[in-house]
Amino acid sequence: MNAATMGLGAGMALGFAGYFGGFWAFLLVLVLGAAGLVVGLVLQGDLDLPARRQR
Repeated sequence: MNAATMGLGAGMALGFAGYFGGFWAFLLVLVLGAAGLVVGLVLQGDLDLPARRQR
């Protein structure tokens, strides 16, 4: 699935949440979508989060 298709799906999901659920549903879908994106990128290996240093 390419980036344009993913963006279209995300935009449609946010649009439906905003229209049917209101502002707070829109924000919830936005935050959970962003969290899912970060987790997916980490699992795929495209995002490398730095490890905490030991003292």
